[in-house]
Amino acid sequence: MRKALTLVLAAASLAVAAAPALAATTCIDTRNIKEQTVEGRGAALLFTMKDGTQYRNRLKGACPDLMFDPFIWVIRNPDNTVCDNMETIRVIRSGEICQIGTFEKLSRAPGNRPPAP
Repeated sequence: MRKALTLVLAAASLAVAAAPALAATTCIDTRNIKEQTVEGRGAALLFTMKDGTQYRNRLKGACPDLMFDPFIWVIRNPDNTVCDNMETIRVIRSGEICQIGTFEKLSRAPGNRPPAP
């Protein structure tokens, strides 16, 4: 009985410790990207959406070839969405593969207002 109680308490403490890792996933629709900018020598991408919302994605590792060449998405979702830590991009000329990190939603770009209903 004592051993079972110990296992239950250990499992409960692991579940509490894992809770922050289960945070909501952020996804963006690539069809709604208006503009994208490379930041930090290929360490991050800034996406401005058609409605003016901005998202920064800090890549899992530096992707220096992004400073010189465009990229294409390697998307596995049929709906053209790209989600935190799930997709990759490929730099066109060099073929460098870069892993998408977590999206950080920023405030709207200055001067941008949401579209009228």
